Amino acid sequence: MNLSAQATGSPTLDKITTFMPAKNENIQRASAPLPSNAPLARLIAFYLPQFHPIPENDIWWGKGFTEWTNVTKAHPLFFGHYQPRLPADLGFYDLRVPEVRAAQAALAQAAGIEGFCYWHYWFAGKRLLEHPFNEVLRLKEPAFPFCLGWANQTWSGIWHGEPYRTLIEQAYPGRTDYENHFFALLEAFHDPRYIRVRGKPMFVVYRPMDLPCAIEFIETWQSLAEKNDLPGIHFVANMPSVDQPYDHRAQGFAAAIASDMFKVSNLNVWARSLAWYQARNGQVSMPSPFLLKPKALARAIWLESMKYLQPYLSRPVVIEYAEATLHFLANARKELDSYPCIAPNWDNSARSGTRAVVLHNSTPQLFRKHLREALSLVTSRPFEDRVLFVKSWNEWAEGNYLEPDQKYGHQYLDVIREEVLGSGHST
Repeated sequence: MNLSAQATGSPTLDKITTFMPAKNENIQRASAPLPSNAPLARLIAFYLPQFHPIPENDIWWGKGFTEWTNVTKAHPLFFGHYQPRLPADLGFYDLRVPEVRAAQAALAQAAGIEGFCYWHYWFAGKRLLEHPFNEVLRLKEPAFPFCLGWANQTWSGIWHGEPYRTLIEQAYPGRTDYENHFFALLEAFHDPRYIRVRGKPMFVVYRPMDLPCAIEFIETWQSLAEKNDLPGIHFVANMPSVDQPYDHRAQGFAAAIASDMFKVSNLNVWARSLAWYQARNGQVSMPSPFLLKPKALARAIWLESMKYLQPYLSRPVVIEYAEATLHFLANARKELDSYPCIAPNWDNSARSGTRAVVLHNSTPQLFRKHLREALSLVTSRPFEDRVLFVKSWNEWAEGNYLEPDQKYGHQYLDVIREEVLGSGHST
């Protein structure tokens, strides 16, 4: 990778001046006056560390496999399909290189992103893809905030057409494993760069409902935190759908991430068509499918037909990004413990081919509208609670990223900078 090929004017590491209070200032942060340069929200971007080879992936997928292996194989599957999606400024990077991590942090900081949430993989004591984060911890750089999210999910070959192939199983052996897991991360929790809420390090659990005893897990960690000079852990449950009966508060979680990227695909065709029509034409009361306007009715019939035709078509499920974003934040709540999650794009056909889901025709302009909706949910809160997640920073094989690509360059990052740092509200 050639970092010298970055676009002129790209931020450099020595310019990182992220708004990050000292460790002992977090508790007062909710009520203290904000500095004039404070962002409108605390944006945290999910970060995938699978851009370097590991022995396990060499065995499962072939020597030298990384996410780029899938990205570079992608090709258009229908007319107007934006593939392949190729990186711009950062190139096909290797996360073992410190300069790469520094350049990523500089780009994110310049856009007003508070920090990265590194996906963390723990399989009953075995860790995978840990090298990039371990280096961030060991080298004390980049000087950019971070937190961790436990991607507690069995790895299988599902996205590659091998759903019954188990690569490594996510297991939960019990209390001793919980303790070992905690101590493996204790150095990170004490790092001054670690993102906190009221002094407590934030820790995201990707699939909280898979924890066989979430209460025991959380109570164990909270007890260990207090014994190791921490005020506790701020546990956050990733909740992709409110339709799932799960009370995160009763299980011990302090907050929940609220987003449903694919909610639109689960709606009946009449609900989808009504929402689509209302978004295009203003709020119009049409309580019955029989009262749908002709264009909306035609769309409903087309959607219903596609449900039956899709299995026979050699193409992925395609949903307009503009339509999908109407439902992204339907699960978000005004409560302080509800953290919205936004997505600039999604297209996992690089991994899954015709089995993929494509949110088609995402643009920076549509993303701006989506971001503004999310900001409206949090900007009235105390700053401490204005947490807003972005999925994702660099999920290239899922077509889900903020990093500059060859089509849009920095435009998605520019939208965040303009909206979160304030300049976009005057346009």
